Amino acid sequence: MGLPVIDLARAADDADGVAAAIDAAARADGFFYVVGHGVPAGLCAGLEAAGRRFFGLDLAARRRVAMAVGGRAWRGWFPLGGELTSGQPDAKEGYYFGADLPPGHPRVAAGTALHGANLYPAEVPELARLVPEYTARVAEVGQTVLSLMARALGIGDDWFRGGITADPTVLFRIFRYPPTDGTGADWGVAEHTDYGLLTVLHQDDHGGLEVHSRDGWVEAPPIPGSFVCNLGDMLERLTAGAYRSTPHRVRNRSGGERLSFPLFLDPGWDEVVRPLPGTARIPRRRPRWDEAEPLAWEGTYGDYLTAKVARVFPDLFRTL
Repeated sequence: MGLPVIDLARAADDADGVAAAIDAAARADGFFYVVGHGVPAGLCAGLEAAGRRFFGLDLAARRRVAMAVGGRAWRGWFPLGGELTSGQPDAKEGYYFGADLPPGHPRVAAGTALHGANLYPAEVPELARLVPEYTARVAEVGQTVLSLMARALGIGDDWFRGGITADPTVLFRIFRYPPTDGTGADWGVAEHTDYGLLTVLHQDDHGGLEVHSRDGWVEAPPIPGSFVCNLGDMLERLTAGAYRSTPHRVRNRSGGERLSFPLFLDPGWDEVVRPLPGTARIPRRRPRWDEAEPLAWEGTYGDYLTAKVARVFPDLFRTL
């Protein structure tokens, strides 16, 4: 059975029904598609074309916007194999973006990791226009999904937007996966979970995303006009395990290069995410891939995220 497809446009007439569908998906496998989201198809197509132009640049041009240039902002390009999952290089290259913050912003001035200005290549100037527009629109899709989750959880539609995502941590990536031979030795990204609340993913028409569902590994193929949503560790923590941060992975066997565009809508940097009052811890159905336990975490979301990203880019982290 495939992952559920939820039409957000229906919420205008049946918010309770759409909220119930999201809640059911969150309690089942933590992965679902959304359609009727209102993000223009042309915006996604334009960003995809710009991403392909960027990854088609020569190495010298890509290096001019490398993550080392971005410093503690952790923005910019990394090469094939430059990101690690469980200590192993991924078979992908990518480009990191986030909120575009000026030097005078308090966290930038303090040298806080993952805060600062985006890097944009002069050779693909449209990225400087498309990335902020796409990020704003898709973050709003994420806020809508979280509002419907809050309705289903009985905590009020504005619980997230008026609280832990009032000033969210929003990170955006463009990933390029070259084709693999299907032997299993070259995962685009190996089994992992996401760190925050909600990931909203646009993928091109090359498949490869796999989800560890209740029934084992299942594919999450591209559906035109949709986003894939999946839950992160902080939603698992917030609901004491009722919602799960589901492992997933990517292997591109399509024969062509695969681009994906994940946006991570996460708690505010200084927010401390605790289980909702009255929630009883729900035992895990199976051990996590990394044997970690998000429900045991204590501290701010910024601390959690920094520790996770430091493992993904250990060499860069040591130089900062």
